[in-house]
Amino acid sequence: MGLVLGIALVLWSVGMLLRLSRQLRWGMIAGLYLAVLIVQIVMPEGHALRHAIGGTPEGWAALGVFGLLVLAYRGVLGALKRRVAREVVPMAPKGPLKPVELDRYARHIMLREIGGPGQRKLKDARVLVIGAGGLGSPALLYLGAAGVGTIGIVDDDYVDLSNLQRQVIHTDTRLGMPKVFSAQKAILAQNPFVTVRPYRRRLDEATAEALFPDYDLILDGTDNLETRYLVNRMAARLGKPLIAGAITQWEGQISLYDPAHGTPCYRCIFPEAPAPGLAPTCAEAGVIGALPGVIGAMMAVEAIKTVTGAGEGLGGRMLIYDALYGESRMIALHPRSGCPDCGAA
Repeated sequence: MGLVLGIALVLWSVGMLLRLSRQLRWGMIAGLYLAVLIVQIVMPEGHALRHAIGGTPEGWAALGVFGLLVLAYRGVLGALKRRVAREVVPMAPKGPLKPVELDRYARHIMLREIGGPGQRKLKDARVLVIGAGGLGSPALLYLGAAGVGTIGIVDDDYVDLSNLQRQVIHTDTRLGMPKVFSAQKAILAQNPFVTVRPYRRRLDEATAEALFPDYDLILDGTDNLETRYLVNRMAARLGKPLIAGAITQWEGQISLYDPAHGTPCYRCIFPEAPAPGLAPTCAEAGVIGALPGVIGAMMAVEAIKTVTGAGEGLGGRMLIYDALYGESRMIALHPRSGCPDCGAA
């Protein structure tokens, strides 16, 4: 046994002197082990070579099994670390626009309502999008194209064939991929000057409490009522402006909920979730494929206006779009006294 360990040490040292990679050095050790195991199995008991090596065939085989278990453990641990590394992406550094960014965002900079200062605000902005589905797809693409510096995406779903009729950020080649990673690929392919932080998980109270403080603005594109109320409750508690869109069949709606600046919150307008069956999801009621593109793009526009201060936002107003008849209407919204989420007086 001591002889084998000595040879292994020499091989490792020679490998280091020759500046061989760690994989090659471990390969040399594995070759030595296989040679020893073969000698133990092939040579008759009592042979001088077996005696010099020491041990028994069973003992050396057990050592090999133990080594394989250690390698498997390290492999699983490495995979988990890589998964965490993919999800925990640092925030985009703040700083002046590079010359290539000035060219990229020239059409924004020409707008007097945005200009250079507004584009800098977009670069420094941190926007969290809940849901990478129908509404999240266009919103994310346009936020990335607009140069929002850090974009967070929360979704626990995978790309499915039925998504591709409307979720334009995903492609047929990425079927089965987690939506957050598919969306990240699409955004960075369009604009490599932004940072995308994918969070592959279902939003719950603890996750929202951990994520929301890192962002300046929240976009909610989910079709889950429980999640909608959770997002509103946490955004109101932390004073984060919330842009929420919703769609069903041929109709969509969008508003900005920012009670910290005097607007109602989502729960002021919808104090209670509708009874089961009264507000079916897109999977239950269907939806025209281009509708989420319209409302999702509007969400991106409102986000850009909120970040840059351009124009008049949808705070205290709700825009309702009827695609079937080509009609839009605006309704006024007011805080509701005693709202448990925003504490309106």
